[in-house]
Amino acid sequence: MARFWGRSRAPTGPGSTDGDRGGPRPERDQQSDRRPDRQLPPERRRAILGMRSVAGQVFILQVVIILVLVLAAGIEVFVQAQHDTTVEARNRSLAVAQTFANAPGTVAAMESAHPTALLQPRAEATRLATGVDFVVVTDDHGIRYTHPIPNRIGKKFVGDIGPALAGQTVTETIQGTIGPLVQAIVPVFDSHHRVIGVVSAGITLKKISSTAQHRLPVVFGAGALALGLATAGTWLVVRRLRRQTHGLGPAEMTRMYEHHDAVLHAVREGVLIIGDDRRMLLANDEACRLLDLPLGEYGRRLVTDLGLDHHLTELLDSGHAVTDEVVSAGERLLVVNIRTTGHDGGPSGVVATLRDSTELRALTGKADQARKRLKLLYEASAAIGTTLDVTRTAEELTEAAVPRFADFVTVDLAEPLLRGDEPTPGRPTDLRRAALHGVRPDTPFFPVGTSIPLPSGTPHAHALDGHSVLEPALSDPASKWRLTDPERAELILEQGVHSLVTVPLLARGLLLGVAHFYRSEKPEPFDADDLSVAEELGARTAVCIDNARRFTREHQMAVTLQQSLLPGGLPEQSTLDVAYRYLPAEAGVGGDWFDVIPLPGVRIALVVGDVVGHGLHAAATMGRLRTAVHNFSTLDLPPDELLGHLDVLVNQIDQDSAATDGETSITGATCLYAIYDPVSLRCSMARAGHLPPALVHPDGSVEFPDLPAGPPLGLVGAPFETAELELPEGSQLVLYTDGLVEDRARDIDIGLDLLRTALARPHRTPEETCQAVLDALLPSRPTDDVALLVARTRALPADQVVAWDLPADPAAVARLRADVTEQLSAWQLDELAFATELIVSELATNAIRYATEPIRVRLLRDRALVCEVFDGSSTSPHLRYAATSDEGGRGLFLVAQLSERWGTRYTADGKVVWAEQPLP
Repeated sequence: MARFWGRSRAPTGPGSTDGDRGGPRPERDQQSDRRPDRQLPPERRRAILGMRSVAGQVFILQVVIILVLVLAAGIEVFVQAQHDTTVEARNRSLAVAQTFANAPGTVAAMESAHPTALLQPRAEATRLATGVDFVVVTDDHGIRYTHPIPNRIGKKFVGDIGPALAGQTVTETIQGTIGPLVQAIVPVFDSHHRVIGVVSAGITLKKISSTAQHRLPVVFGAGALALGLATAGTWLVVRRLRRQTHGLGPAEMTRMYEHHDAVLHAVREGVLIIGDDRRMLLANDEACRLLDLPLGEYGRRLVTDLGLDHHLTELLDSGHAVTDEVVSAGERLLVVNIRTTGHDGGPSGVVATLRDSTELRALTGKADQARKRLKLLYEASAAIGTTLDVTRTAEELTEAAVPRFADFVTVDLAEPLLRGDEPTPGRPTDLRRAALHGVRPDTPFFPVGTSIPLPSGTPHAHALDGHSVLEPALSDPASKWRLTDPERAELILEQGVHSLVTVPLLARGLLLGVAHFYRSEKPEPFDADDLSVAEELGARTAVCIDNARRFTREHQMAVTLQQSLLPGGLPEQSTLDVAYRYLPAEAGVGGDWFDVIPLPGVRIALVVGDVVGHGLHAAATMGRLRTAVHNFSTLDLPPDELLGHLDVLVNQIDQDSAATDGETSITGATCLYAIYDPVSLRCSMARAGHLPPALVHPDGSVEFPDLPAGPPLGLVGAPFETAELELPEGSQLVLYTDGLVEDRARDIDIGLDLLRTALARPHRTPEETCQAVLDALLPSRPTDDVALLVARTRALPADQVVAWDLPADPAAVARLRADVTEQLSAWQLDELAFATELIVSELATNAIRYATEPIRVRLLRDRALVCEVFDGSSTSPHLRYAATSDEGGRGLFLVAQLSERWGTRYTADGKVVWAEQPLP
């Protein structure tokens, strides 16, 4: 610190001696003016400074040379120590190994039946006594008898024992698992001078102490001597420099520093001196007072560690010149000036001066209020309108304004707005409270949901005319604010509410409602600036409320459209117990759908799909796909063929969209189609880019069947594969869309694990399973729609199914008719006997005449009577109208007339022609 002030330049800044820097000049120290170096000519002074710099550089060079020499000597000592360490380690390990190998009893122990039991204690005792790291004894095959780690006994010795087995003694330096070490391998000879094993002893190099410590005093002594010589030489140079500075010695320097110190701490201006490393070198008494720094406890601390105001810290830490910058320091406002030093060869750093400017507080207070208002508006703009919900947006306004701007805030909205309808143009006639928030919950304001009275002349009435109202003193008897509800107004005044601002909520020229801001805890009333802030908050809120209302209406329309496209209920059937859930996304509708479609032969199809994207386009596409699945299912196609037709349809939708919009768009959709047969208890299914189903067995175990994963719909050409599963009666098949298991904050694998856990419980109804799955997986605010379909399997009772195998002989048809009549009588369906006998006769005769074996006839009794004829031909029969003169061609016509519906489906071995009759 003293050296900083002992140079020819005084600190700069306001109050310095530099006339061109501005500011008043304090009285200069007269003794400083009489310093000899100030009376020297400039050329002489520069020469002296140059000589001082050269002396310092020579001294640094000498120190560097000494350090290099000491370093070189240290390296030599280190290398020699390494060599000595290796030699000592080699000698010790060899001595231990040879001693142990030649010790009495070693050979006898190795030739005994239990060598390890005899040798291991001796080896460990030797290792501990000699300080080596291991003593290992092996046989002539390298199998260890001893080792410090018992679990390595009996294992192969790591190293080359060949030379030792040949009778040689080996020492080697290796990199072991415990570090660099030296090991010795010594042969063990029996009484016939045959090698029966080896003894290996090793020690790490770090255990061997070196003799380097005896040489270190010499090295350090030489370095100290050299350093002393360098110091003496530098002193001689400095002595000559002192003669050139006319004998300015320590006493004179001390007096000069004392004068500077007296002046520094006497001025009523804070002075800070900061070094180039941004550490505090000096702060006078005034600076400590202004910055609330403890006297004398700032030394060499970083500026950033002093706990100063953030802005002031940035200024002092920047190292840049500053003129008359106003910053806050607690309750004070300081005018800061900063100048840099070190321009003429002196020490680099900064000098800052501080002046207390209390007269600027009033102005700064207004500026601070403006800053707080701007910050409030900025933060409120981010906090209001985070959701597309009208009521929540109104609540966000109240939460953003309390308590920073007002103590109580209420928002009243037009009633049509709360229903999602367009507000009527002009002045609203009905307002309802949508939000209320304050610093206290027990307030006499109208509660949320209350219809607000609108007498003329009140702030409410003025706001409905589109004008903002400022009531700085609600207790004024002339205020018409009381007219809204005089009794309630008195209760509000008793709560300490004293000031009000009312602003209209306007958007697109329509009046949406009114917002009221009250103050009670804050003593200052609202002013004109506060009115502007309230109007800005109201304008922001009105736009967000209008956006939320429009979204709510469009969302309701889209949801209505989507609900109309989804199944209104489940079809009547007796093969599956089915439950379902569909939940739309919180924002926007999606393209998820599901379906349950009865098929011929008492079978049933389960479908679940998902159209990529959200909005009306996705919902409309979903409706087209669902209709297409219904149409394709009437053809009784297997799952892979049905998905193939659906794939072509999605591709055609993309092409139509491109032709209409002029640009290519990818619809993108996934689908899973499954067909369950209650007779065989088998389920065939295929999927197009969809998640696999979950199968819950009757015992509660859950699996995700490994179905072939086909590509999403719309690619055209990529094949789909059908897989068959056997579903025991009572199993549950769970079909779902990705919105159930996938979320932005949750990976799909985690979702599938949660789904498995939620399903792993036996003996639940499909309704209970649906609810359990939604409770476990559905987030509070779903971002995607969810479709869930749970089906519990049933088996068609055996007494409701009968089948006959027919030979390819027309004579067998007569016997078949009799069997059918007998079975219908057993089922108490005699009314259907004639029609059924004729249908079976015609279908069986056609199979015998035109198809191939095997031929099989089956009757199914469920909600309808189904007649099925299986054959091995893939040729489909066609209905035609026979002419009057034709002898045949009327069989299928009769079948069509006698049955409610009929058709053909293909199997892997042929086809099935079926006819269905309603039960009486």
